[in-house]
Amino acid sequence: MSDEMLCIDYRRLESVYGPLAESVRRLVDLSIRTEADPATVAAAKAKIDSAADELSASARPGTFGVRTTPDGGTVAWGNAVVGLRNAVAPPLVLHHEADGLVWSEFNLGAAYEGPPAHVHGGVSALILDHVLGATAHKLGRPAYTGTLTLRYRRRTALGRPLRAEAHIDRIDGVKTYSIGHIADADGVTVEAEGVFITPKT
Repeated sequence: MSDEMLCIDYRRLESVYGPLAESVRRLVDLSIRTEADPATVAAAKAKIDSAADELSASARPGTFGVRTTPDGGTVAWGNAVVGLRNAVAPPLVLHHEADGLVWSEFNLGAAYEGPPAHVHGGVSALILDHVLGATAHKLGRPAYTGTLTLRYRRRTALGRPLRAEAHIDRIDGVKTYSIGHIADADGVTVEAEGVFITPKT
């Protein structure tokens, strides 16, 4: 198969599996918030179990992993932060600016709750780990988290537009030092500093 055909195939698969994950995300959100009666819940469970049985017939073993596209890009559809096929992921779409800034705008709903009506601190850490780490990744040379330090300035509300962004502070050998934050319309809610290690080849 040609490189062009492989790229087209990934786009086709994206149009198939993206909506599936979005439907499951909606299901997760509603399963948290529903106040349906027991009979309705039991009927819904039977439908969900039936759908799961259909999908399991062709499920691959293990994880999705990271695939490389012919143009050098990566496909991490199982990733917990950006995974197109992962209903646990928000998912974030990362933007890389020419000056090195990495950013994403997103919204978090009921599935990410910690304190009532607010984002779980661990979810904020997960997102910032990924966004800061993205500043250190180079094509074909991933970087891995060495340390991540967070400062929770105030609670991050669920259901509000959020923005995460990060940039490189400095590079020292195999270590990339990055800083970033999550913010809402009222300002920064969580700040982060991270050290990311690029293994020697």
